[in-house]
Amino acid sequence: MHRYRSHTCGALRASDVGTTARLSGWCHRIRDHGGVLFVDLRDHYGLTQVVVDPDSPAFKLAESVRAEWVIRVDGRVRLRPAGTENPELPTGQVEMYATEIEVLGPAAELPMPVFGDVEYPEETRLRYRFLDLRREKLHKNIMTRGAIIDSMRAKMKGQGFFEFQTPILTASSPEGARDFLVPSRLHPGKFYALPQAPQQYKQLIMMSGFDRYFQIAPCFRDEDPRADRLPGEFYQLDLEMSFVEQEDIFAAVEPVITGVFEQFADGKPVTKNWPRIPYATAMQKYGTDKPDLRNPIEMQDVSEHFRGSGFKVFARMLEDPKNRVWAIPGKHKSANEVGGTGPIARAFCDRMNSWAQGEGQPGLGYIYWAVPETIDIVRARGGDMDRRDFAKGPLANNVGPDRTEAIRLQLGLDFGDAAFFVAGNPEKFVRFAGLARTRVGEELKLVDHDRFELAWIVDFPFYEWSEDDKKVDFSHNPFSMPQGGLEALNTQDPLTIKAFQYDIACNGFEIASGGIRNHRPEAMVKAFEIAGYDEATVQERFGGLYRAFQYGAPPHGGMAAGVDRIVMLLCGTTNLREISIFPMNQQAQDILMGAPNEASPKQLRELHIRTNLPEK
Repeated sequence: MHRYRSHTCGALRASDVGTTARLSGWCHRIRDHGGVLFVDLRDHYGLTQVVVDPDSPAFKLAESVRAEWVIRVDGRVRLRPAGTENPELPTGQVEMYATEIEVLGPAAELPMPVFGDVEYPEETRLRYRFLDLRREKLHKNIMTRGAIIDSMRAKMKGQGFFEFQTPILTASSPEGARDFLVPSRLHPGKFYALPQAPQQYKQLIMMSGFDRYFQIAPCFRDEDPRADRLPGEFYQLDLEMSFVEQEDIFAAVEPVITGVFEQFADGKPVTKNWPRIPYATAMQKYGTDKPDLRNPIEMQDVSEHFRGSGFKVFARMLEDPKNRVWAIPGKHKSANEVGGTGPIARAFCDRMNSWAQGEGQPGLGYIYWAVPETIDIVRARGGDMDRRDFAKGPLANNVGPDRTEAIRLQLGLDFGDAAFFVAGNPEKFVRFAGLARTRVGEELKLVDHDRFELAWIVDFPFYEWSEDDKKVDFSHNPFSMPQGGLEALNTQDPLTIKAFQYDIACNGFEIASGGIRNHRPEAMVKAFEIAGYDEATVQERFGGLYRAFQYGAPPHGGMAAGVDRIVMLLCGTTNLREISIFPMNQQAQDILMGAPNEASPKQLRELHIRTNLPEK
């Protein structure tokens, strides 16, 4: 028999009854039932109940073992007594009667339990991540992550893509975040950069004639951590294709992502035919370029109903042609519906107003249409009620019944519904409007959390105005092709140029981004020139790509999908630390391994570096 095990802890079945087995694993839970010990023995593969009674030669040693001790157990497999079977365990029909126990690894007092799913402070969980990873839910998440990556890889190869690995030590690139720099010992005073993305390399692969590339690529960005992006590093499904237009990218990527979601969605519905939503439309309807389409609310422009109205605050704002008034319609769900909250009343509207003030806004204007007490009687008689009589709230009082009714008709609202309003320059209020839309949808229980809604976001602006630098800058990927090509760059206002750039949005998260590339050297130079980079700078910073474009560059494009975010969504969490094996904390520290740490004087001398620390 093998030194440590004849079976894993998830392998024994009724067909093994009567045989002798050897198991090794962790003591998951230990129970004393009137002098008989029950040890739930756990390994990566499952859990088996081990029974030790006073007649067993292993009993004395079994009394000393504690939670998370690693032991080897020899014993006989037998059926569990009738009525004690556990149908939730694959091994739940059997148990193992221990005849011999060996302690392989005793455990000190635990700083956090492995059994159960109790929440513990993140500092404790990350410091003892090896214990945290033994817990069932997190262990399962990590295994799911591996299965999702395997599925991505298989689906990409099935589409005719070839897997390549690009360099980790490379040159700095303007991807929109700070680089991690690595000092060069052999070239004093010079630095490598860890890649923010394999952008230039994957384009060079197309220049090299390989046609279809992909990899599960590590990416490194020195940016502040947040819940939906890990500090330091993340992984993406990176791909590039030659001789393609935007539709070819969509046709290749959509079945891969849809297939992965369907495979791991645990039966939840997944979008079949993805909508194509222009960036400008997404911002106007949803207040974000990564809309959560599970929320049915679509904002609408209702400026004309307030222009010249008795509500002077909005009326004066609209004298500036840049300003608009947007409405967030809230249709109530009947209390008889699943999750229904019933008609919207003033108390709800006032709570939304208070929430807006908590977000730093002056408030959130509203109109609600009260449900008349006699509505059932009137409808039973075949009559109807004039809804203008039931529009309530300060805005309704100021704009008058006719304008209020016009707003209601435009928004498709009825008794028990409400509308909330934001006003000003959309460029300044759009983010808040999107938050308000989300808040209304969640509060009214309109969001269906048990589905995955995927969409393409297209036609991003090529440039944006940088208020900090007081200049035009790239709004997305600087290597993308502007719609209209070189002619658009030469003749259009830069802020009106759209790009062949696209994102994939899912349930309020951006999970992928890409574009058709600008493969013409003269167009590349012009595009960077508008953003403030001269040709010499382009050649210096992107020399490899620039030179490659001189020697026969095929039209090409691609994208990158965030592996971490996709896994996060499919595991049903909103925190990437729940799907990453050894993540950093919110301060970008690896408190398990003690990184970042100080370099020794010898290391600094070898690198010709002196530190210049800020004053405390």
